[in-house]
Amino acid sequence: MGGFSNFAISFAIISILTGAVTLYDYGLAMGGPREMSLGWPLVAIFSLAVAASMGEIASAFPTSGGMYHWATILGGPGWGWFTAWFNILGLVATIAGIDYGCAQFLMPLLDLPSKPGVLLGVYAAVLASHGLINHYGIRLVARLNDASVTVHILGVAAIVGAVLIFAPKQPVSFFFQAVNSNGAHFYGWAFLLGLLQAQWTFTGYDGSCHVSEETLDPRRRVPWGMINAIVVSAIAGYLLLAALTLSIHSIPAVLGATDAAGNKVPAVIAILEQSLGRSSGALVSMLAVMAMWFCGLATVTSNSRTVYAFARDGGVPLASLWKRVSARHRTPAPAIWLSVIAAFVAALYSGAYSVVTSISTIGLYVSYIVPVYLGWRARRSGLWHERGPWHLGRYSSVVNLAALGWTVFICAMLVMPPNQLAGKTMLGATLILFLWYAAGEGRRFREASHHVREIHIAALKQERLS
Repeated sequence: MGGFSNFAISFAIISILTGAVTLYDYGLAMGGPREMSLGWPLVAIFSLAVAASMGEIASAFPTSGGMYHWATILGGPGWGWFTAWFNILGLVATIAGIDYGCAQFLMPLLDLPSKPGVLLGVYAAVLASHGLINHYGIRLVARLNDASVTVHILGVAAIVGAVLIFAPKQPVSFFFQAVNSNGAHFYGWAFLLGLLQAQWTFTGYDGSCHVSEETLDPRRRVPWGMINAIVVSAIAGYLLLAALTLSIHSIPAVLGATDAAGNKVPAVIAILEQSLGRSSGALVSMLAVMAMWFCGLATVTSNSRTVYAFARDGGVPLASLWKRVSARHRTPAPAIWLSVIAAFVAALYSGAYSVVTSISTIGLYVSYIVPVYLGWRARRSGLWHERGPWHLGRYSSVVNLAALGWTVFICAMLVMPPNQLAGKTMLGATLILFLWYAAGEGRRFREASHHVREIHIAALKQERLS
């Protein structure tokens, strides 16, 4: 992969036409228009601090598996083991959230009956398509990820242009109104809960790290891939949210919209169809669905590489199976299909869209922040001296601490009602992992991963010398 392809995989997973669109109902119900106008840039700034903190570590240690190897090198195999599992849990939930959301949007556009069985069938078909294409090769995935950038840009441009030109618009002041349609919480608390919309969108930029070993000059291109993905997504996403929100005729009518059969319609589809007409609105909505499909494809790529890298070091049960690479297609085929099947089960378990997206966000940000903390600690104790060509210089500690503080805050918010199942799930998963590690998995993993880890470190040192 070149630099653009590396950027494209993170940009595709962030996918403003996925996170910002599928959770638009949730954000609008919680914080109203102000959730879009103020919540989005707030989350974008702190997400940029996390990505920049990860970027300087990625520049120093450009390995497949990303955070798992960073945590192992900076803190030891125990830290790496837990980081890998949280990253895998987060990515599995991310695939579930993306592809389930894609299926939900497809249903009304294809005039399919809104029945659980039909929805699960569409969801399974979307997952299967991502598994098949990932199985067939990284070059095909790279080309499709490059194409996804075009789809995202065209999709945002089409939506923004159509509603600004043809749709009646609210005054600009409407974009900053504080409206809580949820009614279960006072506004300030509801606004904080509604940050899930933006925070789940700004996940998955670690995809650039997971394909480090498949990227040319990863020490420079991987950090810039993550940073540029967030910056471009933040700007384009803000334009998208502003255009959609200013086109709302009535917030209750949008949140309560149904089709001719009485099935609930996603708020964004309702806005577009009410503003542009049914046919034009459906056509523009299909661009968003295409972007969601590309997003799911890139996320399966990211998770399969994490599973593969972890299995390569003996970190998962049946590691000899999950670390296999297809002799014909040179892709980690078993890890790809494990990711797809696990995502299907995750959607069935969560029961609510905001729950699976909360699990996704918490799992990913825990895996992001652990190596950031370890890197900050290693620099303060003088154990980490050799930085890569991309780093934050004297601002490292300030940016790292901002990233740490934000992650603790947002993870605490995402387990509050109505998403308490996410908190229970992550607490239960953490307890199971601790008990499993203490029961002997920790000793076994340290022994299994020691030799492979030394090979990775030696290869990094040799790269610096050459």
